[in-house]
Amino acid sequence: MSKRYTAEFKRDAVELALASGKTVTEVARDLGVSPESLRGWVKQAKADRGQGPEGALTSDEKEELRRLRRENREQQQTIEILKKGLAFFAKDTMK
Repeated sequence: MSKRYTAEFKRDAVELALASGKTVTEVARDLGVSPESLRGWVKQAKADRGQGPEGALTSDEKEELRRLRRENREQQQTIEILKKGLAFFAKDTMK
Protein backbone atom coordinates (compact mmCIF):
# COMPACT_ATOMS: atom_id res chain seq x y z
CA MET A 1 0.00 0.00 0.00
CA SER A 2 1.44 3.36 -1.00
CA LYS A 3 1.43 6.31 1.37
CA ARG A 4 -0.47 9.47 0.57
CA TYR A 5 1.36 12.74 1.15
CA THR A 6 -0.23 16.17 1.37
CA ALA A 7 0.44 18.74 -1.33
CA GLU A 8 2.16 20.87 1.32
CA PHE A 9 4.50 18.02 2.31
CA LYS A 10 5.38 17.38 -1.34
CA ARG A 11 5.99 21.08 -1.99
CA ASP A 12 8.25 21.37 1.06
CA ALA A 13 10.11 18.18 0.13
CA VAL A 14 10.73 19.49 -3.38
CA GLU A 15 12.00 22.81 -2.07
CA LEU A 16 14.31 20.99 0.32
CA ALA A 17 15.60 18.76 -2.47
CA LEU A 18 16.29 21.74 -4.74
CA ALA A 19 17.80 24.03 -2.10
CA SER A 20 19.66 21.71 0.26
CA GLY A 21 22.65 20.82 -1.89
CA LYS A 22 22.00 17.17 -1.06
CA THR A 23 21.08 14.51 -3.57
CA VAL A 24 17.44 13.59 -4.03
CA THR A 25 18.22 10.19 -2.52
CA GLU A 26 19.72 11.79 0.61
CA VAL A 27 16.77 14.15 1.06
CA ALA A 28 14.32 11.28 0.49
CA ARG A 29 16.09 9.19 3.12
CA ASP A 30 16.01 12.12 5.58
CA LEU A 31 12.27 12.55 5.01
CA GLY A 32 11.42 8.87 4.98
CA VAL A 33 10.03 8.83 1.43
CA SER A 34 11.11 6.79 -1.55
CA PRO A 35 13.69 8.42 -3.81
CA GLU A 36 11.49 7.58 -6.83
CA SER A 37 8.57 9.51 -5.34
CA LEU A 38 10.69 12.55 -4.54
CA ARG A 39 12.26 12.48 -8.02
CA GLY A 40 8.77 12.44 -9.54
CA TRP A 41 7.66 15.36 -7.38
CA VAL A 42 10.76 17.36 -8.33
CA LYS A 43 10.26 16.58 -12.01
CA GLN A 44 6.60 17.67 -11.85
CA ALA A 45 7.46 20.83 -9.90
CA LYS A 46 10.00 21.77 -12.57
CA ALA A 47 7.42 21.19 -15.32
CA ASP A 48 4.90 23.33 -13.41
CA ARG A 49 7.50 26.11 -13.30
CA GLY A 50 8.19 25.82 -17.02
CA GLN A 51 11.61 24.27 -16.39
CA GLY A 52 10.71 20.76 -17.47
CA PRO A 53 11.60 18.99 -20.69
CA GLU A 54 9.95 20.07 -23.95
CA GLY A 55 6.34 18.90 -24.03
CA ALA A 56 6.12 18.09 -20.31
CA LEU A 57 2.61 18.68 -18.99
CA THR A 58 2.01 20.88 -15.97
CA SER A 59 -0.14 19.59 -13.11
CA ASP A 60 -3.02 21.77 -14.33
CA GLU A 61 -2.70 20.35 -17.85
CA LYS A 62 -2.61 16.79 -16.50
CA GLU A 63 -5.76 17.44 -14.47
CA GLU A 64 -7.51 18.95 -17.48
CA LEU A 65 -6.50 15.94 -19.59
CA ARG A 66 -7.91 13.56 -16.94
CA ARG A 67 -11.13 15.57 -16.82
CA LEU A 68 -11.49 15.62 -20.61
CA ARG A 69 -10.81 11.90 -20.90
CA ARG A 70 -13.43 11.19 -18.22
CA GLU A 71 -15.97 13.42 -20.02
CA ASN A 72 -15.15 11.73 -23.32
CA ARG A 73 -15.67 8.29 -21.78
CA GLU A 74 -19.01 9.37 -20.31
CA GLN A 75 -20.12 10.84 -23.64
CA GLN A 76 -19.15 7.65 -25.47
CA GLN A 77 -21.23 5.64 -23.00
CA THR A 78 -24.18 7.98 -23.49
CA ILE A 79 -23.90 7.62 -27.27
CA GLU A 80 -23.89 3.82 -26.97
CA ILE A 81 -26.99 3.91 -24.77
CA LEU A 82 -28.77 6.21 -27.22
CA LYS A 83 -27.82 3.97 -30.17
CA LYS A 84 -29.23 0.91 -28.39
CA GLY A 85 -32.41 2.79 -27.50
CA LEU A 86 -32.82 4.01 -31.06
CA ALA A 87 -32.32 0.49 -32.42
CA PHE A 88 -34.88 -0.87 -29.93
CA PHE A 89 -37.52 1.69 -30.83
CA ALA A 90 -36.79 1.43 -34.56
CA LYS A 91 -37.41 -2.34 -34.37
CA ASP A 92 -40.58 -1.75 -32.38
CA THR A 93 -42.04 0.65 -34.96
CA MET A 94 -41.25 -1.72 -37.85
CA LYS A 95 -43.70 -4.34 -36.55
